[in-house]
Amino acid sequence: MGGMEQADPMAQVLSEVGPRLKRLRAERGVTLAALSEATGISASTLSRLESGQRRPSLELLLPISRAHQVPLDELVGAPQVGDPRVRLTPHKANDATVVPLTRQTGPLQAFKMVIPASRDTPDTRTHEGYEWLYVLAGRLRLVLADHDLVLGTGEAAEFDTRLPHWFGSTGEAPVEILSLFGRQGERMHVRAKPRRRAGSAEE
Repeated sequence: MGGMEQADPMAQVLSEVGPRLKRLRAERGVTLAALSEATGISASTLSRLESGQRRPSLELLLPISRAHQVPLDELVGAPQVGDPRVRLTPHKANDATVVPLTRQTGPLQAFKMVIPASRDTPDTRTHEGYEWLYVLAGRLRLVLADHDLVLGTGEAAEFDTRLPHWFGSTGEAPVEILSLFGRQGERMHVRAKPRRRAGSAEE
């Protein structure tokens, strides 16, 4: 048909990589600066890649897939089939050791984090999302808007990440936590069987 170009399937696939990278980073609450530190790729290059101004290449996508702990074919949109095991490969992010507990991108992402005692200076930030934290070991300091709290082993907190927030160590020792992070509107639902009150006929 005269001057009409036929759609190039490869160009279509590549055009979808940038938005997918941006969505993946946002779902995990990772800043461009943190991803730049983890991959060795400049924040400006990452930004251009996400906006479609920079063409994706293997040289760029490999370190990003490693940093996010997702298969390379997931970044370019190929469906993931086969081995369902989650590979618990730790990486560093903002001084903490982070172990992704989920492999597929989705509305909720789970992480195990070990935060060093040296991460004890609050640096609050905001971003879209909702977070649930559970302290496995140690003492976690959580600064949330006007609140400055310390959570001990077995304690949990949940909050809207559009509020200024920061969490880290109290400075005494490392702290180990579980983190569930969801998109805005995706709240965690923790269900537990309620205790029966004495004299209550209800379950």
